Amino acid sequence: MSTDPAPNPHATAEQVAAAQHDRKLANVLYHDWEAGSYDDKWSISYDERCITYAADRFRLVVGDGGWPYGHALELGCGTGFFLLNLMQAGVAKRGSVTDLSPGMVRAALRNAGGLGLDVDGRVADAERIPYEDETFDLVVGHAVLHHIPDVELALREVLRVLKPGGRFVFAGEPTTVGDAYARRLGALTWKAATTITRLPVLRGWRRPQAELDESSRAAALEAVVDIHTFDPAELEGIARRAGAADARVVTEEFTAAMLGWPVRTFEAAVPPGKLGMGWAMFAYRSWQRLSWLDQRVLTRVVPRAWFYNALVTGTRSR
Repeated sequence: MSTDPAPNPHATAEQVAAAQHDRKLANVLYHDWEAGSYDDKWSISYDERCITYAADRFRLVVGDGGWPYGHALELGCGTGFFLLNLMQAGVAKRGSVTDLSPGMVRAALRNAGGLGLDVDGRVADAERIPYEDETFDLVVGHAVLHHIPDVELALREVLRVLKPGGRFVFAGEPTTVGDAYARRLGALTWKAATTITRLPVLRGWRRPQAELDESSRAAALEAVVDIHTFDPAELEGIARRAGAADARVVTEEFTAAMLGWPVRTFEAAVPPGKLGMGWAMFAYRSWQRLSWLDQRVLTRVVPRAWFYNALVTGTRSR
């Protein structure tokens, strides 16, 4: 791992203001800030639940062919959720992780070490990937393309570091329509939760005001780092212009997103651990049922642009 400066885990109001004019600085501040609590915030784990989730996302866009890939790279790795769980599922044998945030790279490497996985990491810009041409068999990312200012340039870099015939898979990218309703539902849930928990009878359900203020500053940074939303056809076009062969976009989560965003927002608004395992299993099983409905029924009748998540794949020509 590179010896970049230590992360600043608690950005000040002044830093947040400066980041409004520098999206890459905003990405570093926001993701360093979130690194220590990111897995809890998004219910990330490295057990069967998330191994299955990651592998199913990969299958949805690619299928089961070609496993295992030899050497895989994750761009915008965060805490390592996508690549580490894909490796545990048998998708790749060896991994490398990169992120603009030093805190996230450290978290990903710590998680990989705890799992006994063969992973190295670098702090890096996705528009200038610090690896030689034709290094990787697979490049993956989850919820990363929408943070990158120049997506086409980043995909050109991805194709450069892929071996001939190598593949990329990016999942978890917000569609334009899906992002609109998800943000609205999230904002309404946050307002309702933080208002209702002011009632004396619900005092134990309210996080300290300092924590709520910190979450609001983090949300202000999040609004800056989320640069893009995607129309599926336009995202396919970006991948083709970058030089990808067989570029394809599929989408998922319609009713599941309408549940998922309020649930995650509510969880963030109450004290950690307050909801318990019963709530967690209710939320997860409800999401599973709605995802089944989305995939088996609604994909046949609802336009793909209305679903929340876009997944894009393509290959480097041989």
